[in-house]
Amino acid sequence: MRQAGRILPEYRKVRASLSGFKELVETPDRAAEVTIQPVDILGTDAAIIFSDILVIPEAMGLPYEMKEGVGPRFPEVISSDADIARLKVADGGELKYVYDAISLTRKELNGRVPVIGFAGAPFTIFCYMIEGKGSKTFSEARKWLHSTPESAHKLLDMITSSTINYLKLQVEAGVSLYQVFDSWAGVLSNELYREFCVPYLDRIAAEVDSVPNIVFAKSAYFALEDLMNTDFNAIGLDWTMNPREVHQLNQSKVLQGNLDPTILYGSDSYLVQKTKEMLSSFSGISHIANLGHGVYPDTSWEKVKLFIDTIKQHRN
Repeated sequence: MRQAGRILPEYRKVRASLSGFKELVETPDRAAEVTIQPVDILGTDAAIIFSDILVIPEAMGLPYEMKEGVGPRFPEVISSDADIARLKVADGGELKYVYDAISLTRKELNGRVPVIGFAGAPFTIFCYMIEGKGSKTFSEARKWLHSTPESAHKLLDMITSSTINYLKLQVEAGVSLYQVFDSWAGVLSNELYREFCVPYLDRIAAEVDSVPNIVFAKSAYFALEDLMNTDFNAIGLDWTMNPREVHQLNQSKVLQGNLDPTILYGSDSYLVQKTKEMLSSFSGISHIANLGHGVYPDTSWEKVKLFIDTIKQHRN
């Protein structure tokens, strides 16, 4: 997952030399540097570009801040149709620093491994634009789906169009694959997810189809059948999902995942055992071995390397 580099001492050294997270995201040579660190140090099979999903609302006219130890904050939020009217559909050109970082990363890697791009799913971006920060329930965002569905669809459509423009330019800059993260999918019912999420996700997959793509919808086990019928090539699974059951829904899809990241806190022998069990659970299935969510900040980088080494030894 895309946070793998953030546990590295080398990453923290780069981060400490800058004013904050946003400066790192917006400085192409430093973003490229920390993108490559997990390849060099951990041995990952790909480099996922260092950025953030919240660059899209900023490109649309809703800037965000990253508060140290707190997380993302939006000084202003979307609370009415008038607020939506002040936004624009981003053409993607606003995010040149991301494409520059992709180009620099590709040049530095010189073909060693592919570069992966990413974006937030429309609903997950919608949640932050409405709430202005993280939340356990995103009740304000969910309220919109029930009370003002037309406005919700209008904003989701704008986010989707902006994301498509953004991903197309990531592909032009050289990513070999992209992943869409629906981090807050699990706060919805199946009915709401089917109406307010799946059509927009499928539109992204259909319109940005020149490279392979993955969708990861955390905790959305209820929506897996719908997701398996989208145009995405691969489906990411969190650690609560059974790969064999998901595989039966659509046997042509690649599956990604799904080790519980807290297993990385266990002993070395326990981690190796659980990694092998995870790999066995995907036996006979086209599989991208990975965690079932991002690496937590206090995880030992040595444990992540052991996880990766165990997978490579199993593969060989």
